[in-house]
Amino acid sequence: MISFNITTTLLTLLFTLYNGFCYSQSSDSDIVRKIENINSDWLYLEKNTPLLSEVNNQRDWQSIDLPHTWNQWDAVDNTPGYRRDVSWYKKELHLDKSNVAQYVLYFEGINISSVIYINGKEAGQHIGGYVGFEIDITDYIKNGKNNLLVKVDNSYNRDVIPSQKADFFIYGGITRDVWLKTLPKVNMSRIKVSTYEVSESSAATSIKINFHNEQELDKSYALRCKILDPITRKVICQKEIKWNDIKEKSLKLPIIKDPKLWSPDNPYLYTVTTELLKDNRLIDRIEEKTRYRYFRFEPHGAFFLNGERLILRGTHRHEEHAGYGSAMSNDQHRKDIEQIKGIGANFLRLGHYPQDPEVYKACDELGIIVWDELPWCRGGIGESTWRSNTERLLREQITQNYNHPSILFWSLGNEIYWLPDFENGDDTEELNNYVRKLNNIAHELNNSRMTAIRKFYSGANLVDVFSPSIWSGWYAGVYTNYENTLKENQEKYPNFLHMEYGGSSHVGRHTENPITGEGSLNEDDWAEVSNQVNVENIAKNGDWTENYIVDLFDWYLGVTENNTTFSGNAQWTFKDFGTPLRPENAIPYLNQKGLVDRAGNPKDAYYVFKSYWSKEPFTYIESHTWTERQGPKDKLRNVSVFSNCSHVELIHKGESLGKKKRVSGDFPACGLNWDINFYEGQNELIAHGYEDGNIITSDTLHVNYSYNISGKADHVALAYKKLDNGNYLIEATMKDKENRRVLDYEEYLYFSLNGTGELLVNYGTPTRSQVIEMANGYAVIELIPAEHGKAIIEARNQDFKGSFLIIDFDKK
Repeated sequence: MISFNITTTLLTLLFTLYNGFCYSQSSDSDIVRKIENINSDWLYLEKNTPLLSEVNNQRDWQSIDLPHTWNQWDAVDNTPGYRRDVSWYKKELHLDKSNVAQYVLYFEGINISSVIYINGKEAGQHIGGYVGFEIDITDYIKNGKNNLLVKVDNSYNRDVIPSQKADFFIYGGITRDVWLKTLPKVNMSRIKVSTYEVSESSAATSIKINFHNEQELDKSYALRCKILDPITRKVICQKEIKWNDIKEKSLKLPIIKDPKLWSPDNPYLYTVTTELLKDNRLIDRIEEKTRYRYFRFEPHGAFFLNGERLILRGTHRHEEHAGYGSAMSNDQHRKDIEQIKGIGANFLRLGHYPQDPEVYKACDELGIIVWDELPWCRGGIGESTWRSNTERLLREQITQNYNHPSILFWSLGNEIYWLPDFENGDDTEELNNYVRKLNNIAHELNNSRMTAIRKFYSGANLVDVFSPSIWSGWYAGVYTNYENTLKENQEKYPNFLHMEYGGSSHVGRHTENPITGEGSLNEDDWAEVSNQVNVENIAKNGDWTENYIVDLFDWYLGVTENNTTFSGNAQWTFKDFGTPLRPENAIPYLNQKGLVDRAGNPKDAYYVFKSYWSKEPFTYIESHTWTERQGPKDKLRNVSVFSNCSHVELIHKGESLGKKKRVSGDFPACGLNWDINFYEGQNELIAHGYEDGNIITSDTLHVNYSYNISGKADHVALAYKKLDNGNYLIEATMKDKENRRVLDYEEYLYFSLNGTGELLVNYGTPTRSQVIEMANGYAVIELIPAEHGKAIIEARNQDFKGSFLIIDFDKK
């Protein structure tokens, strides 16, 4: 429950900024702008109760805080499907209602449609997830206790994008923050900051304002706008104008001389303060952030930001996390973006929908260029209701995200023709006409940014920037053909950016003989146009080892970082994510193309990107999850070290194998690789990174090597060890008759528990999944111990009928 006092005095200045909202100063007879987070103390009813009159009388309400999704656990559990239905949310609002105030609820995102009720009456509704919306509740509230009910529905609805055939979960719930806004009766409802004619020497700024109760504005009102330097907080530009002199509710501010330009290396943000005055009294005040920057593409060539060439070094992000689904906290969103910045990325495609406001805020502040995507993902074109919803969602997306400096591209969709939901939904002419319409809407709302689309070839020339589908070395082709494929597409498309490349990797799975870039067919036969080439592909026939994906990324980066005409690309995807379309993956219902797992833990591939992009010195021996290896005596094994240091030295069992110079593009690992003759038993590897002759970073890896090759799988051995978090890690190892680990065993293993304690399941991670393919004959799961009793853990599959481990907590 919440309560607040809305009185103030002339001597009080209330000023707090969150996501563009702030307090303002007024007289003691006026209302002060106030924004209050109301995430806490909600009730949740997981029941499709159709009658509003019966909702409050239900007995199954659960206490929760927001954000919340009811698909937190069932998305990646072992049961096909996930809950697609209606749920209810309830909260009491305690208000001191004023007759000279406007009261607004702001929802950052509800998936996927909602109806909002105040005191039993419908106050508003919204159709479509992933964008924020406001509901004016002024006429529905009363003094004291108010009953807020929210009906949320994520059931199948082909009239709302994205298509149900998209390769990600459509999580149901109030998945983002909710705010209560108390505003002056006359207020500024939205500020749009535009920058134009930007150069190193000068920049122009205009402000466009939307008002609530605009009809009450008269000559006694005025607008005052200031631009402040973010470091000195000094006013560098300002203008005040009477209401009668305002044209089209906009202000053109004086030219700024020598602006500091926003870029990934220097994300310089100016503060724009807009104030509404009445008889020289402050009525309302809003702060926004803005930037000055300009950009362009060379036709069929490089990308330039602020007049300098910039390689767009990117990745992708889905909005979800292990154990939370899409109901992530702001801290979790921020950590994701910080981790992406940590590998040296400067570009992020938000796939395939607008994301939490905290994501854009972090990208603004950290200097990450954003490709913001309308959630038209697959499903083809729909009928009139579908079109109306889609156009409205595009307008809402651009309007609410307009002021974010990081956004350079408005993407109109992804694979839009594929798997149509409506009859003739893949009709090329209809699709082209509709893409033209969306493109016009985007430019009408914002002509200073570029439009884009991915993998819609017939409409490639209908938008400003196009991305074909290139998955050399995964869905088709071989990774060594990437350079040729890039050249072909650069020549074909004037403004070319490559979205999506990579492949899946199962943590801990390694091989002494990864597939090479030569593939099983001649390279000349593998040039691809899209990922639908009818050739054998590694996605279906590969081994999903970390080694192969490391090699693929290593090759790609060697090509792109040394191509002087390359504009940029984005790897798919930064973090593993859930999908209903992949029940037979190594972790069921999980897309494992991430550089980090679903909990954010780095895989080997993470360090390949860091070695090319990051400025923070590091060394990393490939791979820390590959500690058990086998092979003949005197068989040389190549070991790579990924580092951004100028020189690296590798030491094996105390003996230096020499220092090597890093050469960008040399494969593998920019030349930082050594042939090693492993000793039987324990081998210690130490890598030192050097700058100016001094060791500045090191890494150590221990490898247990055997000259005896294991035989056929015979039994599963179970053991456990205690983790730093207090849980137990249950370890299952496939052994042969000689009790040696079977490193080539990759079948599923199923964990179960009887007795006390709790297995951590349905997280979609390598340590918290009840069903998982073994990685080099090894699989684990976490157990929360109990205070008393016994835990009986079983591991089995189709071929091995069960191994048991008993843990007696009374003896611990």
